[in-house]
Amino acid sequence: MPEWLEVAFRTLSAVTILFIITKILGKRQISELSLFEYITGITLGNLIGYISLDTDTKWYLGFIALFVWVSVSAGAEYFTLKSKKFRDVVDGKSTILIENGTVIEKALRKERLTIDEFLEQLRKKDVFRVADVEFAVMEQSGDISVMLKKEYQPLTADLLGYHISTEKEPSTIIMDGHVLPDTLKAAGLSEEWVRKELRKLNLTLDQVSIGQVDGKRELSVQTGTASLPKPANSSPKDQITELVKQLQDDLIMRKQLASNDKDRLKYQEALDQFQTAMHAYQKQQS
Repeated sequence: MPEWLEVAFRTLSAVTILFIITKILGKRQISELSLFEYITGITLGNLIGYISLDTDTKWYLGFIALFVWVSVSAGAEYFTLKSKKFRDVVDGKSTILIENGTVIEKALRKERLTIDEFLEQLRKKDVFRVADVEFAVMEQSGDISVMLKKEYQPLTADLLGYHISTEKEPSTIIMDGHVLPDTLKAAGLSEEWVRKELRKLNLTLDQVSIGQVDGKRELSVQTGTASLPKPANSSPKDQITELVKQLQDDLIMRKQLASNDKDRLKYQEALDQFQTAMHAYQKQQS
């Protein structure tokens, strides 16, 4: 067999085996790889290169080394799932960097993280002031998770005392101009319903690249040139009403989260003044 043909055959064989190995070991993003998985990936790449190009030695021995590495890696994955202690050794432990609003300098030195690097990681989380952070931890992947102090956390419906119904995941029922029967059936809809909704938008099925239906059974489509239906623009009056409601809710929330009676009284006074001004404004408009 010519040498070039042998190299081509061995390379194709190595790539096929590497693909199978990757499927067996599972897939993770590079940032999520443990140290052991990172080392395994580098080693497998080197072994594949050896199998493909080293024509002077017994190249098939590379496959033996490859399967040994795969066996070790698969065994390590199995034990990390079964044993917390083994997982801590292989994957490492998370490290608390800020606790109760205080930076733990010993933890920064342990992770070999300079102040500049730490501040950079916080900025990537949209945190520009360390004093706003209640808790921060470096995960095994090297990423830093941040929890802001309660007074700096964004408003949520729970904080405002609102009860919101659960949202159903939108279902994709049209793709590349074709109805997807399985997802359409799972959504409890029919093709006739789809065609009826498309007629309302003056569209045919072959004009739709993506079509999705939400929990309210409202169809939204992408045609490649437009997104339909277009959201209705709210009037200036509606926008002002929504903004006023947000400001009022924000004052109520800050009053509830105030740490002492003095601050609560100030927020109540501000809330009273705000409501008085709004009542006067509404009288002028009526």
